[in-house]
Amino acid sequence: MMKLNWAILGPGTIAAEFAEAVNEMNGIIYAVGSRTLEKAEQFAKKYHVEKAYGDYEEMLQDEKIDVVYISTPHSNHYEYIIQSLENNKHVLCEKAITVNSKQLDEIVRLAEEKQLIVAEAMTIYHMPLFKQLREVVQSGKIGTLKMVTVSFGSCKENDASNRFFNKDLAGGALLDIGTYALSFTRFFLTSQPHEIITTVKEFETGVDEQSGIVLKNGDNEMAVITLTMRAKMPKLGVVAGDLGYITVENFPRAQKATITYLDGSQEKIEAGDTAKALHYEIEDMEKYIQNKSSKETLDLSLDVMDIMTEVRNKWGIVYPFE
Repeated sequence: MMKLNWAILGPGTIAAEFAEAVNEMNGIIYAVGSRTLEKAEQFAKKYHVEKAYGDYEEMLQDEKIDVVYISTPHSNHYEYIIQSLENNKHVLCEKAITVNSKQLDEIVRLAEEKQLIVAEAMTIYHMPLFKQLREVVQSGKIGTLKMVTVSFGSCKENDASNRFFNKDLAGGALLDIGTYALSFTRFFLTSQPHEIITTVKEFETGVDEQSGIVLKNGDNEMAVITLTMRAKMPKLGVVAGDLGYITVENFPRAQKATITYLDGSQEKIEAGDTAKALHYEIEDMEKYIQNKSSKETLDLSLDVMDIMTEVRNKWGIVYPFE
């Protein structure tokens, strides 16, 4: 593991999990930043962090920081990534990495200009199982890829004040759980979809409560994605070819999958460890920094953001700050 000085921006629940992962890997969490110094100091004490800052801007000016992990709500990701890059820090940012394609395109341009690494902390891109499954698909083991289907439903409380439904915070299913479903989809498709058909049911606040998305690319591969924030559905991904199909249950951090062939026979595949999902993100980020490129996953993030932006355009849902 490279001895990089990590900084955590936004010490919430997922940041605590990330800090535990860095510590378990004998990494260095040099700094943590919060909107209040008290919260930063509490986090620093619990997770053995050297420096605590009660101001994000002040923390990002610390020249000892090599890489920043951003775990604030996605409505703030763009501004904090830009500030991090302007202060010459590499960035690993939670999903969804930005709110729209324009934001992400600008981030990529700035990162390239400053020769810095930006990557999305999307578990699907980093779990060993998915890397192995893509090799299975590319090998032709399930034949010619035809269809990807993904469902993801999370039954959030019917509360208009909840952040999940807050339009000012870029709420809605698409950018919260849909980013997982679309990342799964794009990970396996041979090329970027060019045809998008979609419909949406809005929540009372004007964000997307549930939707259906159909995609088709130039290789005649199709995908069907179903999302909802007010009903429970399995986190289920299926990758189908003309010789068989792969089923991945609880796919965001999966370690197991099943291949079912046309004759009904099955093959189990297991790789990685669900409990180490963030370890794999950290390992990959440090590899990107060492190799001076995050292209293998950043290109996927760009494609997924393009899809989500086009989907929202078709819905006519625009956030107030856009």
